[in-house]
Order: sequence, then C-alpha cells, then structure tokens
Amino acid sequence: MTKKSQDSDVAFIQALAELLHENDLTELQVKRCYGEDDSLNVRVSRAKTVIASATVPAAAPVAAPAAPAQAAPSAPAANSEDPANHPGAVSSPMVGTAYLAAEPGAAAFVAVGSQVNEGDTLMIIEAMKTMNQIPAPRSGTVKRILVTDGDAVEYGAPLMIIE
Repeated sequence: MTKKSQDSDVAFIQALAELLHENDLTELQVKRCYGEDDSLNVRVSRAKTVIASATVPAAAPVAAPAAPAQAAPSAPAANSEDPANHPGAVSSPMVGTAYLAAEPGAAAFVAVGSQVNEGDTLMIIEAMKTMNQIPAPRSGTVKRILVTDGDAVEYGAPLMIIE
C-alpha cells in the first residue's frame, strides 16, 4: 500500500466518523474496493445510551398482590443493574424495529417465564424492510423482556434476559 492510498484511507475514515457524528448514528460499515484482490473494510461505531423498557405479562398482576411487601424492595435493586451487563442478556444484532409477534394481533413468540431452546425465535427485528428472526443464543427461561412491540432498537441493545 502506498503512502498516498494510506493517507486517502485515513481521510475516508475521518469523513465516515464525521458522518456518524453529524447524523447521530451509532455505527457505519463500508467496504471500499480498489481492485480484484484489494479492498478496505471499515466499521466505525460509537457508544450510545440506550433506555430499555420492560414488559409485564398479563398473568403478572394476579401473582403480584400475593407478596406486595417483598416485591417493592427488590424492584429498585433489579432496575439499578444495567441489563446489558447481565450474563443472560440477548443483544440486538442490528438496528431496526423490534416485533414480539409474527404479525399484529398474533401471539408473541415468547413471554416472561417461557422455556426456550437454543435457536428458537425470540422476536423479529425489521431492518430496511427485511424481517430478521432473532434466535435464542442459549436454552433457558425468559426472565425479562426489555423491549415492547414496535420499539426502535440499536445495535447491541439488550432485548431480553434468558437464564
């Protein structure tokens, strides 16, 4: 690689970083081809604060009144942890819109308390008009669902907790 093409690549990467900042993006990935066996793959990303919300299944209110005194103290402790750092967190592999069911009005793929096997569909993320099934990375029980149907999600954002 010549000094001139190296300087050109550095300027290209700096321009991508500026584009990332100006458009408030979290990630850009570009492949630049110079010839048959010569190309440059660039991925520029930055951390962005993601606020996740939890969904509560319809059956939860029936169980909650049984022990209100015990549930209240544990709730702030659970919310103070960052779900992204949980060992059972399932992260979004892409930017898009999360859907918990195959179509509007259909039953959700999973609910809190559901047993899942590795590879089971947890949800769909729509990205660029393409529906992408998100498989369970491991078998276990769904403990928390951190997004609601129709939420916009970022790359790496925690979607749910499976233990």
